[in-house]
Amino acid sequence: MDYLVNGLKQALILIFSFDREVYEIVGLSLFCSSIATLISSIAGIPSGYLIGTKSFRGKGLLVTLFNTLMSLPTVVVGLFCYSFLSHRGPLGFIHLLFTPWAIIIGEVILAYPIVTSLSISVTQGIDPKIKETSLTLGASPFQSIRSVLFEGRIGYLATIVAGFGRVVAEVGAAMMLGGNIKGLTRTIPTAIALETSKGEFAFGLSLGIILLSLSFAVNIFLYKLRGRGKK
Repeated sequence: MDYLVNGLKQALILIFSFDREVYEIVGLSLFCSSIATLISSIAGIPSGYLIGTKSFRGKGLLVTLFNTLMSLPTVVVGLFCYSFLSHRGPLGFIHLLFTPWAIIIGEVILAYPIVTSLSISVTQGIDPKIKETSLTLGASPFQSIRSVLFEGRIGYLATIVAGFGRVVAEVGAAMMLGGNIKGLTRTIPTAIALETSKGEFAFGLSLGIILLSLSFAVNIFLYKLRGRGKK
């Protein structure tokens, strides 16, 4: 019990003393996760909208595929990206392996199916009469789409949060593609794994507390937005 108490005390000291190494790791994690979530959202929400509103042959199979890819193993994504980005791979000439951008690529692949699949569900849950009514009232096709997106704004925001939650705690692909290099590609999850294995429990615990705090803050933000959306 003393081991846990002492570890917690040291972890809090690292957090509130603004330890440089701790916050460098946090900053890199937020950078990679935010960029990956942004790219996934820009691609995933329009994809989800189109799939959700259009009827075409093979739609059910496509939706099932995206639902399946939501649980895509991170190490498989890491292996796939590594094979392309390594110096012997087809994209090795751009030298992205073991850089933050390699981590971002892997995280985009992980987050895109989640954002797309959830966006499909959100779109299908919106009353189709909203689009029809806006067109009847003289709105342009773009304005009618904007009306639908605005109606489902809370749901779409939830998909973005889900995508962010998937990648911010991701360890498999980040470890394989980033290499967990100190000061360059060490993210919160990979640092926790490394420092705990080294016996640096307090350092790992400090990062774990920050990661939980980030997740809590994001979900509180979403909860408040949902509350506003119901008013």
